[in-house]
Formats: sequence, structure tokens, C-alpha cells
Amino acid sequence: MNKWLLLAAAILLEVTATLSLRAAVDHPGWYALVAAGYISAFVALTYVLRLGVGVGVAYGIWAAAGVALTAILATIIFGDPLTGVMALGIGLVIGGVLCVEIGSQAAHAKQAAHTQEGHI
Repeated sequence: MNKWLLLAAAILLEVTATLSLRAAVDHPGWYALVAAGYISAFVALTYVLRLGVGVGVAYGIWAAAGVALTAILATIIFGDPLTGVMALGIGLVIGGVLCVEIGSQAAHAKQAAHTQEGHI
């Protein structure tokens, strides 16, 4: 399976589990989905790491997307507040993850170039 689709699945599973946790406060039957969602999310994330995505990149994307989706969906589903300051914070988290990803790609490119120089 494609590592990025698997990472997207891990994110959706974690967000589902978190939103279910909020629902379980009033209706305890949701705890089954909480447990299944978190366990499945960690299993999926483990496979993403096995497919070669760096832990900093995978976890950063997972966390940032999870925060953003959870905040937005909690606003839609539960009526939780989403202020301008919160939206700015979500944007900063996403920007930080992009910086980590860009830095990771640059490091891989530099390492590949260095490896090639050593074999010439």
C-alpha cells in the first residue's frame, strides 16, 4: 500500500477515535470505537514507518493533520469553538510540519549526493 495513503488512514483513524472519545462522555458505547480507532491508528503508523517514512515526518504530519481535522470537525459536530487565534495556531502547526518535511527532503538529497560522490 502507498505509504502516504496509509498515513492518511492513520490520521483519519486517530481523528475518529478522538471525536468518539468526545461522544463517549455522554454515551459510553462510543468507547469501543475509541479503543479500536487508537489501536488501528498506531498499527497504521507503524506500517508507515516500516515503509521508510522518517518518524519526525510521519509523526509531524500525523499530529498536525490530526489537530487541524479534530478542531474543525469538533466545531462542526459538537459546536466547539474555533477562534481566529486557534486557526492561526493550526496554521502555524501545519507550517512547522512543512518545514520538517522540506528539511527532511533536503537532508536526503544531500546524503544521496554525498553517497554518490564517494562512489565515483
